[in-house]
Amino acid sequence: MRESIHKYFRVGTIQWMSYPQRDPIESLKEICKDDFFDAIEVKGYGGRNEEAKKLLEQSHLKVCYGAQPRLLGPKLNPNDLDEKQRKKAEDTLIQAVDEAEYLGALGIAFLAGKWQEETKEQAYIQLLKTTRAVCDYAAGKNMTVELEVFDFDMDKAALIGPAPYAARFAADMRSSHSNFGLLVDLSHFPTTYETSRFVIRTLRPYITHFHFGNAVVKKGCDGYGDLHPRFGYPNSANDTKELLDYLRVLKEEGFFDPEHPFVLSMEVTLRPGEEEEIVLANTKRVLNRAWALLED
Repeated sequence: MRESIHKYFRVGTIQWMSYPQRDPIESLKEICKDDFFDAIEVKGYGGRNEEAKKLLEQSHLKVCYGAQPRLLGPKLNPNDLDEKQRKKAEDTLIQAVDEAEYLGALGIAFLAGKWQEETKEQAYIQLLKTTRAVCDYAAGKNMTVELEVFDFDMDKAALIGPAPYAARFAADMRSSHSNFGLLVDLSHFPTTYETSRFVIRTLRPYITHFHFGNAVVKKGCDGYGDLHPRFGYPNSANDTKELLDYLRVLKEEGFFDPEHPFVLSMEVTLRPGEEEEIVLANTKRVLNRAWALLED
């Protein structure tokens, strides 16, 4: 493409993935100083939220809030069949809405919990209950709620899940809540045995946010699962070719919107012995190359 990617997308990064080793305020400053980025995805800063808020206000970055760590860390499940446990997940997501609002984000993203085949439909009903409650709360603040689509049998083993099941869930949610959307990630397509074209076309009406990255899906290989290694990692599934295909499908399906650009964030992190700045530069290079190869 001859035109800049920044015309069509707010290019972002997920702070806690890009800088897993650095002090969070120091790495926040690095991202705020880097004009390659138009957006940042954060997870909250605990007792340092006020300090982070001031930096974010100065930066002119679009702030997005990822509530996934709030669920994954304490192993909370928004589709838990135990109502008391489900409510714990709902409560932390509602707290996430408040924290996101304070930090300047206009919504939150989260993921479904684990499930079992014999109770899949009951879990689906529980997830609807949680998501509707969180969407109700967020709507009162004019904020959005996004569900990220994950693998269903490889690593996270989340209920949502393969694209057709995600489409069913999103349709159910949109029937009552217009502030709900789906977040899709190129890293997850190999883990759900799907292609960019299939996922994007299946979920087209519901997608509100994009991630891109890499995965290793060959069993027995280092980095196997949902670990988001750098592009070019041994035995991995995605590189420039796959990112180019992803961008091509987004263009075909009408997601290049200069008036209201979607967030397109890199979700790439370190393997042992790697350096944050080098892996981040790697990701930028792959994105720049894929964009340069995309046809006008």
